[in-house]
Amino acid sequence: MRSRRAAPGGQGIATAVMVVPATALYVLMLAVPVGLAVYLSLTDWDGFSASPAFVGTANYADLLSDAGLQRAATVTLLVAGVGTAGLNVLGLGFALLLNRPSRLNSFFRMVMFYPHVLSALVVGFLWSAILGTTGAVNSLVTSRGGEVLPFLSDPDWALATMIAVVVWAAFGVNVVLYLAGLQAVPHSLIEAARIDGATRWQVFRHVTLPALGPSVTINVVLSLVTLLKTYDLVVSLTAGGPAGQTQTVAYLILWNSFHDGRLGFGSAQAVVLMLVTAVLALAVTRLRRRAETAVYS
Repeated sequence: MRSRRAAPGGQGIATAVMVVPATALYVLMLAVPVGLAVYLSLTDWDGFSASPAFVGTANYADLLSDAGLQRAATVTLLVAGVGTAGLNVLGLGFALLLNRPSRLNSFFRMVMFYPHVLSALVVGFLWSAILGTTGAVNSLVTSRGGEVLPFLSDPDWALATMIAVVVWAAFGVNVVLYLAGLQAVPHSLIEAARIDGATRWQVFRHVTLPALGPSVTINVVLSLVTLLKTYDLVVSLTAGGPAGQTQTVAYLILWNSFHDGRLGFGSAQAVVLMLVTAVLALAVTRLRRRAETAVYS
């Protein structure tokens, strides 16, 4: 009995039917918003007037002399750099501690991932109630005769506090991803290293860590991209204060666009942030790939 083969035309139609919905969704959810943002960045519009006024690259020229944006860019880079390091160090450390399967470890895995389930706005309000001037911690300190700790009222303290809260809220994802990477490390290599007399540190340094190369790359890139877009936690934790010292670029985009009615200028900031994020993500990915290749070469 001859086997029936689908006609080439039928295969093409079936492929198109499967591809078209995904392509339409991509265009609708990504390409159209990005194209609209680029267009608005070339206009002067408050979001309410009948039609945007075309101003060319004037908004981009204004970015170069905007002191608020320069300060926000510095804050964003600090949050992204320090936060990415903290997320990956803590994520890998706790993943190593929780790698062995047990009921207790399963419970701790759930506890560490839980903050990520909460909305960032909720996390910000929660920590504001704990660390604010009249929050739980300062109420306890002042009740025992101490001075109020400026967690959210001093510029340096507020930035450090915000980074710490960002790391606390997000590192559960890194723990899960590193745990998945640790499960893929060949146990035979670890046993062979131990038989050869390697210490725990040597096993980690020369066997486990090189095998985790792809996991490190994924975690670093995801952390960096996510933290460069930080805004919702800023809204609920510090509202950009004190005196704008914790404003990130993403927060400033929303402030300029909707509070100040400068949607064109805010769109220009968004386009620049998108390009910077893409460049940094590609650069970090390439550097990590080179490091992985050097390990296995």
